[in-house]
Amino acid sequence: MVIGHAAAILSVLTAALFPSSIYSFVTNHGNPPGRTGVGFTSQDPTRNVPTLLCASTRTTNQPEEDPERQDDVDGTKESMSRQRRNLLLASPLFTVAAWVSASPPRAAHAMEDSESKRIEIFEKASPSVVFIDTFTERRDAFTTNVMEVPLGSGSGFIWDKMGHIVTNYHVVRNAKSAQIALLTSETGAGSSSSSTFKQSKISTAFIDPDVVPFTSMRSQTSTNNFPASSRTKQSVFKATVVGVDPGKDIAVLRVEAPDSLLQPLTLGTSKGLKVGQQSLAIGNPFGLDHTLTAGIISGLGREVKSPIGRPITNVIQTDAAINPGNSGGPLLDSSGRLIGMNTAIYSPSGASAGIGFAIPIDTVKYIVETLIADGRVVRPVLGISYLESRQAKALGIQNGVLVLDVPADSAAARAGLKGTRRTESGLIEIGDIIVKVGDDIINTESDLFQAVEDYQPGDYVDLTVNRIAASDNELVTKQMVIRTQLQSSAMYEPPQPQFNNRPISQ
Repeated sequence: MVIGHAAAILSVLTAALFPSSIYSFVTNHGNPPGRTGVGFTSQDPTRNVPTLLCASTRTTNQPEEDPERQDDVDGTKESMSRQRRNLLLASPLFTVAAWVSASPPRAAHAMEDSESKRIEIFEKASPSVVFIDTFTERRDAFTTNVMEVPLGSGSGFIWDKMGHIVTNYHVVRNAKSAQIALLTSETGAGSSSSSTFKQSKISTAFIDPDVVPFTSMRSQTSTNNFPASSRTKQSVFKATVVGVDPGKDIAVLRVEAPDSLLQPLTLGTSKGLKVGQQSLAIGNPFGLDHTLTAGIISGLGREVKSPIGRPITNVIQTDAAINPGNSGGPLLDSSGRLIGMNTAIYSPSGASAGIGFAIPIDTVKYIVETLIADGRVVRPVLGISYLESRQAKALGIQNGVLVLDVPADSAAARAGLKGTRRTESGLIEIGDIIVKVGDDIINTESDLFQAVEDYQPGDYVDLTVNRIAASDNELVTKQMVIRTQLQSSAMYEPPQPQFNNRPISQ
């Protein structure tokens, strides 16, 4: 823009001082077609300003004039031209315009340090982010044959060299099978393990940059992971379920891929995070694989609900765009370290509204390690159903958790805990309201879950409850303590998904 203003100033000065019928100026990028005038085509090192080269236009078929008179005219023109040239070169505006015009323009591909760092993080982390396709079974109405049909898609990331893939539980919750696509290099990693590769691989498709939307991982430029001489391709593997934790919305899958193709992310920590830190999300929103979005950490200590209603606490809030398909993808800090797993958004439209949530990596790490070791996470539970606090407030219950149902064969029922029921006359009889677990005060169901998690299945706890009873046609609240035994969550959580071993149709 500055160069354009300088050229405009120079053109005005030139037009005022030189007749347009005699002199012609062009930029230093070359001559326009059909023009003989040349200007600013070289730089004079002695004056440090562009050398002004002028060419006159000669006309033909003109009547001959007196030579002596012509000499006088030429001398007068030369004197006037010399004066105008000196006046122009001495002008301060000419000096500024010439200096700006001679300054080398900034390269179009030049980037800020922050941009280069962000690109480096994306190119390093992208091979660790996977695309997950899930399938379910449907029976054909005409042939009665069972067919696999697409169920959905999501994201995940490589956890270790053993082939463990971490994603959200809700991504694979209702799936009968799943396939995982990795970005790999044809001549790079994995070439030494071709036998294992062929045995476990479903399909391998080269990515055509003319067909598939471009990302930096698909270019032919050299990166830390893929050499410039290699071609990028997608390798697709069948997945098996290692374990799931519906209460924290975490699932661990596994693929039989050579370890040379597996590039785990660098783990960070969710301790010490500050609101305002940069955050980067990589995932596959709406099926657009390996999409990078950037933002900041907008809040800490949030709470979201898992697919089975159990609260997930200490959740990270970010304004990095998270959309359907991002679930299970990594949330990175400004150094490219894993600080969370994207899991949910708050949006009235279903698309990103600038409020996304990620499970903190410290929680993910504990759950993943437990699932890999034991196949499931067992938590203590009371074995009851309850009414959400916001609904209970409509009944006038401001504090505590209202018990809705107590299974007849549960430990809580044997201890005497009472649920809500409808009487023979059609009235609703309010059940017990839990206000304490041991010494912990209970205001909401989140307080109840946190208090119970301090124990182990089989432990006994003292529940302080408020029981509403009728006495002399009046409702009287009595407070009592009930001692009950905690049960295992495995008795009440949904069954773990089991993928079939049939090949996935391509």
